[in-house]
Amino acid sequence: MPIDTAALDASLDRLRKSPHETDVARALRRIVDSVHELLGYDGAGIMLIDEHERLLYVAASNEAGRSLEQAQANAEQGPCHDTYVQGRMVSTKDVRADARWPQLAAVLDERVRAVAGAPILLGGSPVGTLNVFRSEPGEWDDADVAALRAYADLAGELVTAALSSQEHSVTAAQLQYALDYRVVIERAIGYLMATHRIDAVSAFNRLRRQARDSRRRVADLAAEILDGTAP
Repeated sequence: MPIDTAALDASLDRLRKSPHETDVARALRRIVDSVHELLGYDGAGIMLIDEHERLLYVAASNEAGRSLEQAQANAEQGPCHDTYVQGRMVSTKDVRADARWPQLAAVLDERVRAVAGAPILLGGSPVGTLNVFRSEPGEWDDADVAALRAYADLAGELVTAALSSQEHSVTAAQLQYALDYRVVIERAIGYLMATHRIDAVSAFNRLRRQARDSRRRVADLAAEILDGTAP
């Protein structure tokens, strides 16, 4: 359905003027609820990165939305996973028929078809994704893209405010670690892309898989790759 731009602006303004929230997860749940209510999609959710560079479920508007996030976390692939790695919007008109994520369809809720993800950025670096879906296949138009970006930008503002607070939650502490080492990880991804002639998603998955297999944090392995001490 068409997006009411006046209602969108009013919703964003209300969220910005709401009481300051130091609990990151609670603040982001308010955004998910607003996206679901205003934009009329069949579900919405937010995932955030942790200190091991894993995208984890934070909030969802319903069970189908939660299953979309959990399925991508388990499969380590999907539009929202690619959104985080590439730092840009990624969408599909039908995730079940999309060859980019062959392992995803089998573990998704049958109600999830068209999916779009917008990156949540802090200081220009992605720390999570805002995700929406429809239960029928379909394209995402410019109005959808603009609305999702606006809410994702607001999510970044709320996370920034929470990180600057003295009352850090566990989620905020995990985000701060991921943010502190994001530049090192991005440089290591670029090195792997050039060395092995692979794309960013493949390089990120390779880096994270090797870190997991060697029981190290991704940032530590990335630093070793850059200084030439990694195997």
